[in-house]
Amino acid sequence: MNTKLLMSAVAASFIALTGCASNPTNAQIGTATGAVLGGVVGNAAFGSTLGTVGGAAAGALIGNEVGKKR
Repeated sequence: MNTKLLMSAVAASFIALTGCASNPTNAQIGTATGAVLGGVVGNAAFGSTLGTVGGAAAGALIGNEVGKKR
């Protein structure tokens, strides 16, 4: 169990550090912002995991499109 936890932490750290390798584009920023805001709104509106995930997915799509246009 400890080995799986350690490997998960190492993988998450590697992914997080890899994301810092370059400056994000407007589309990437829009996707991340849209996913967070969509998840919050989906959770507030529906109060379930499905609402949160659906809101995050919809927000990511909308944020990506808005970010591409800038």
